[in-house]
Amino acid sequence: MFKVQTLNQISPLGLARFDRERFVVGPDVVAPDAIMLRSFKMHDMPLPPSLKAVGRAGAGVNNIPVAELSARGIPVFNAPGANANAVKELVVAGLLLAARNLCGAYAFAGGLTGSDADISRAVEAGKKAYAGFELPGRTLGVVGLGAIGRMVAHVGLLLGMKVVGFDPEITVEGAWQLSAEVSKAGSLAELLRSADFVTFHVPLVEATRHMINGQTVGLLKPSATVLNFAREGVVDDAAVIEALDAGRLHAYICDFPTNHLKNHPKVVALPHLGASTQEAEDNCAVMVADELRDFLENGNIRHAVNFPEVVAAREGVCRLAIANANVPNMVGQISTAMAEAGLNIHNLVNKSRGDLAYTLVDLDSPLPDPVYERIAAIPGVMSVRRIVA
Repeated sequence: MFKVQTLNQISPLGLARFDRERFVVGPDVVAPDAIMLRSFKMHDMPLPPSLKAVGRAGAGVNNIPVAELSARGIPVFNAPGANANAVKELVVAGLLLAARNLCGAYAFAGGLTGSDADISRAVEAGKKAYAGFELPGRTLGVVGLGAIGRMVAHVGLLLGMKVVGFDPEITVEGAWQLSAEVSKAGSLAELLRSADFVTFHVPLVEATRHMINGQTVGLLKPSATVLNFAREGVVDDAAVIEALDAGRLHAYICDFPTNHLKNHPKVVALPHLGASTQEAEDNCAVMVADELRDFLENGNIRHAVNFPEVVAAREGVCRLAIANANVPNMVGQISTAMAEAGLNIHNLVNKSRGDLAYTLVDLDSPLPDPVYERIAAIPGVMSVRRIVA
């Protein structure tokens, strides 16, 4: 029986993916095999010794101590693309909010007083202050061309916009899925100089922190709008406010309100609504529940942020799942330990990702305890798990 602890309210559709004959799931679970969460901050939480996997029902994992978990051989799963449509729709809303001055116009209309005739006269007199512009022909710059960025780029084309993309980390598969109509910028600076709107869809890591800063904001047109529905910290708020106040930027639309942003007349700060649709919450929960279940039951890794993708059909009597440092002769030491015990390896898959590697071994016979302990004691092996039946 596997135990899964939930640290946030998780969509019932996701929780239903766990077979209750094999899984105990809930917030009060102790000594969990896996943790499933959304926005709960795990950094100050003691990690239970029983923990084998963590799954976030969302894309970003800044609230999870990934480095500490990696050192213990624990994969961290997420749900890339499961909330992509929800974020894409909010980006479209952000484009329209900025282009048509909708928030200011809404506030103006809500503050009108007097008779209907008075309001009608005030509307005609005041509406010119909120005149906007249309999107076709404008250039949309998309920074980060993962699942969300590609969808945003596509909808920009459908809106009649010119679309420029920048992503030095784009995968071959991602490139194939990107429309040929999207121009490729050679650098962030090149994209910023051409964009009327720039939208960010990148994780928050050291390389993406403050991509818009005091220097890069100066590359934008004074009529440009910055949209950040990715992560707080990708944009330097102070630099953006300074540019807005100086008339060197048209607007800033973001999903991360702060005291500096929330009442600024040229800022629309939403309360982190990017993935806040029922559909996105359902999709993320289902995807992560399936990843956790496959890992616990079969040792397979799909969509982990810290370990390579390793998926193999179960063959043989016993499966051994090993997380280890990516160092020379690791597979040799593992296979030698089995060979010297007279065990036949039916299938072996080993893949690496940076400093980490993951190995699945299917055996034609059970794995004796002494061999298990010998493999677990190999320097660089972080975790070992026997999976039977």
